[in-house]
Amino acid sequence: MSPEIVTIGVYGWGEEAFFAALTAARVDVFCDVRARRGLRGAHYAFANSERLQARLANLGIRYVHCKELAPAAEIRSLQSAADRSGHTRKRDRRALSPAFTDAYRRGPLAAFDSAAFLSGLGTDVTRVVLFCVEGQPEACHRALLADRLAADLGAHVVHLLPP
Repeated sequence: MSPEIVTIGVYGWGEEAFFAALTAARVDVFCDVRARRGLRGAHYAFANSERLQARLANLGIRYVHCKELAPAAEIRSLQSAADRSGHTRKRDRRALSPAFTDAYRRGPLAAFDSAAFLSGLGTDVTRVVLFCVEGQPEACHRALLADRLAADLGAHVVHLLPP
């Protein structure tokens, strides 16, 4: 049986609500799929790598950095160009551009082995969260990854949304 896949971004969440959502979802492995693990500004400082890992450890949630699943700079630049052309701030984005989606699928997802990914997390895993920054899953590569896990393994996917 495949573990349940949960996704969450940081934009739109407050610190306590973010961790309460993870706890309520009974997440046992937190997969950080960001290339860069820092955020600017005090409001989201709790999602900076060291603070995040410390808080997750206190909650009994194992942290794994899955940098290989992050879009490379070239792929991110495709989305940045689409955001600029649409006058959209990253925090306000509601969807990924077709160019980004195609490049991510041809890049990190091309050689991605869903079964190997999950088995690498351990046999006792029941709920895995895929984490990046965008508040809406449709605006983030984590949804593409979750869709792949669902298609390959029949995994159930739940997107945690900011309040």
